[in-house]
Amino acid sequence: MSDPAHIGGPVPASPGRGGASPELRAYHHNALYLVVAIVMIFLTLVLALQPLHLRHVLGLARDNAGFVNANIQVITELVDLLFVGYLGYVSDRIGRIPLMVYGFLLAGVTAFVAPFDREIGAFLGVSALVIFYLVRVLMSLGGTLVWPQVATLAGDYTRAEDRPRFLANVGFMMAFGVTLVYAILMQLPERIGLTLTMWLAGGIALVGAWLARSFLVEAAAPRDERKFPLREVIELVKKEPGLRLSFLSAFTSRNDMVIIGLFLMTWFVYFADLIPGLSQSQAASRGGIVVGILGVVVLLSIPLWGRLALRLGRVSAVALGLFLSGFGFASMGLILDPFSWWILAPVLIIGIGQAGCILVPQTLAMDLAPEGIRGSVLGVFNTVGCFGVIFFLQVGGVLFDWIGPTAPFVFTGVVNLLLFGYALFVANVVEKIGSPAGGREMSSI
Repeated sequence: MSDPAHIGGPVPASPGRGGASPELRAYHHNALYLVVAIVMIFLTLVLALQPLHLRHVLGLARDNAGFVNANIQVITELVDLLFVGYLGYVSDRIGRIPLMVYGFLLAGVTAFVAPFDREIGAFLGVSALVIFYLVRVLMSLGGTLVWPQVATLAGDYTRAEDRPRFLANVGFMMAFGVTLVYAILMQLPERIGLTLTMWLAGGIALVGAWLARSFLVEAAAPRDERKFPLREVIELVKKEPGLRLSFLSAFTSRNDMVIIGLFLMTWFVYFADLIPGLSQSQAASRGGIVVGILGVVVLLSIPLWGRLALRLGRVSAVALGLFLSGFGFASMGLILDPFSWWILAPVLIIGIGQAGCILVPQTLAMDLAPEGIRGSVLGVFNTVGCFGVIFFLQVGGVLFDWIGPTAPFVFTGVVNLLLFGYALFVANVVEKIGSPAGGREMSSI
C-alpha cells in the first residue's frame, strides 16, 4: 500500500516533536495503513455486535429496539463530543501517537469486560443495560483517542500533491476493515459465540496499541500555544468556502456507515422474528453479508475517488459523492424485505457514494488547514461529525420505531441530496475565485 515514490528511501517530513527531522520510510506508511484497518475492525465489530447482544443476551424487545440502539450510540457520541475537538489540540502539543496508544488500551480492556454486563450489574445491583451503556461509552472514548489522530497523522505524512493518493490508500484500508468485519467476523457469533467474538475485538485493539507504539513516528512540529486556536479556526472557516463544505459534509456523511451498520443490522436481527426457523444469529450473519458487500464496493471505489479528487477538484468530487450517497440512501425506501437480494441495488450505489464521502471531505480539510493547527482544524471537523452522528442517530432511532426500518435511510438520503445542492453552489464560487480547493492545481499549495 505504500506510495511507489516513497519505497526504498526517506521521505521529507516536517520537524518532529523533539526538533529533529524524522525520515518517513515506506514501513511508516504501511504501519499507519495497518493501524487504520485495525481501528476500523474494532469500531465496526463492536457496533455490529451491539444489536445482537441487546437482543440475544439482554432480551431487548422489538418495540424500542431502534430507540435503544440509537440512544446508546448517541450517548457515546455525546461523550466523544466533549473530547474530540480538544484532543485535536492536545495532539498538536504532545503528539498523535501517545493518544493513540492509550486509546487502543482503553478500548481493548473494556471490550474484554463487555460480555459480563449481566454479572457486573447483578453484583452492583444495577441494570445490565446500564453497565452495557457504560462499557460502550468507554470503548467509544478509546476509539475517539485513536481515530482522529490516525487521520491527522495521515495529513502529517503527506504533501498536498500526494495527499489524495495517500488518503485513498487510507480509505482503502478503512473499507477493508469494515468489509472484513461484516463479511467474515460477523459469521463468528453463530459459531463461537458472542463472548469470544467480543474478546477477539479486545485483542485486536491491544495489537493496535503495540503497532502504534512500535512502528509509527511523529512528523509535525509541536505547538507551544497553550490555548485552543479557536479564533484562527473561525477565521479560516470564514475565509474558505471549501472548508465550510468539508465541515457540512462531515455533519451529514460521517454518520452514514454508522447508520448502515446499526440500523441495517437491527432491521435484519428483528425481522428474523417474522421468519419461522430463523435465529437472530443467522439473521445477523445475513446482514453481515449485505454490509460486507457494501464494504467491498467502498473498497473498490476508493482508488477511483483518489483520482477524481485530482482530476475534478476536491469540491466537485465532494458534490458527486454526496449525490450518489443521497440517491442510494433514498432508494432504500423502496425495499420492503431486507432478505430480498433487491436490497443490493441501493446498497451498491451507497457504497460508491460513501467512498467519496469518506475520502474527499477530509482531504479537502487537510489541504486547507495550516500545518501548525492541522490537529485543531481536524478536531473541529470531527466535532462537527459527532454532532451529525448524534442528530441522525437520534432522529433515525425515532423514525425506525415510529415509521419503519427504512425511514432512517430515506431521511439521511434527503439531507445528503440537499447538501449536494450546496456543494454545486460552492463549486461555482470556488471556480470564480480560483481557490486551490477546487481544482488540479493543488500541488501548488
